Amino acid sequence: MSLRNKVTLIGHTGKEVEIFNFENGNKQATVSIATNDYYTKANGEKVEETQWHNLVAYGKTAEIMEKYVSKGKEIAIEGKLTYRSYDDKDGTKRFVTEIRIEELILLGSK
Repeated sequence: MSLRNKVTLIGHTGKEVEIFNFENGNKQATVSIATNDYYTKANGEKVEETQWHNLVAYGKTAEIMEKYVSKGKEIAIEGKLTYRSYDDKDGTKRFVTEIRIEELILLGSK
């Protein structure tokens, strides 16, 4: 994988993995994960900031996610940032930012 588009995250899943089965037998898995960042403001107040990230995986990685990743599971992923758009049912153009998982590591005991 190129260093030009590389994302590495560690976080907890926010929902159950959603699986889509293609006609050719391939699978797609989608899930979101939360990452937390902590910092202290100038006045000494401690702040926790949570960011949510949409993940998508295909093939063997999707199968592993389907079997072993549940809501609240801590995972580490490496992948690339992807963008897509679609028109919703009202005809409004929607934009989606996702991370396509290239490597997955299961962490924690949950």
